Amino acid sequence: MKILIVEDNQEIASATAEILKNNHYLVETAFDGKIGWELAQTMTYDLIILDLMLPKIDGITICQKLRKIHCQSLILMLTAKDTNLDQVIGLDAGADDYIVKPFDLKLLLARIRALLRRNQANLPPILTWENLSLDPSKCEVKYQDKLLHLTPKEYHLLELFLCNGDRILTKSMIVERLWSLEEIPLEETVKVHIKALRNKLKSVGGNPNLIENIYGLGYRLNPNF
Repeated sequence: MKILIVEDNQEIASATAEILKNNHYLVETAFDGKIGWELAQTMTYDLIILDLMLPKIDGITICQKLRKIHCQSLILMLTAKDTNLDQVIGLDAGADDYIVKPFDLKLLLARIRALLRRNQANLPPILTWENLSLDPSKCEVKYQDKLLHLTPKEYHLLELFLCNGDRILTKSMIVERLWSLEEIPLEETVKVHIKALRNKLKSVGGNPNLIENIYGLGYRLNPNF
């Protein structure tokens, strides 16, 4: 899951980003509304954590603009004002939920999980392909009954493939979903991660060709499995 935090308080933004990364989310951060708006309209995020009061462009305006361009990202509004009016304005602007600052980080995680569950109510809780399974609730991957020990990038790469089935994913699509703008990978980086993932599948008895290279196009899960 890829999350954008738009928060001008760098202490809050950094603490929030750290706990999200520790819980296997991919995170990008913007410290003002202008940068947040630019990222939100050009990149794809599962969730946007959006402060109400921001320099340059306020959170309500960003929320309204995103909904006008039919952005489907979930939006969790942050507000330091614990009033019904602010909550109503945020929800009417298109936010999916709100949380009042200062907030407990564990409560924030719980609200995020609830939003993502609500948005993915029709998806199976465990992603599977052949004898491979990925349990998002446990961040656990198994081939048959053997546990795969994956790096965070390998885990998210496999999750991306499982969510897309046999749809072909180009390198640029993979990079957009798994890397932030601050860590744009080298040309061969995606290939290296896929090779490592194939080797780990092979080490537990899986077929490395489960992830198929479509020459000149990209990668997908092999439909023959």
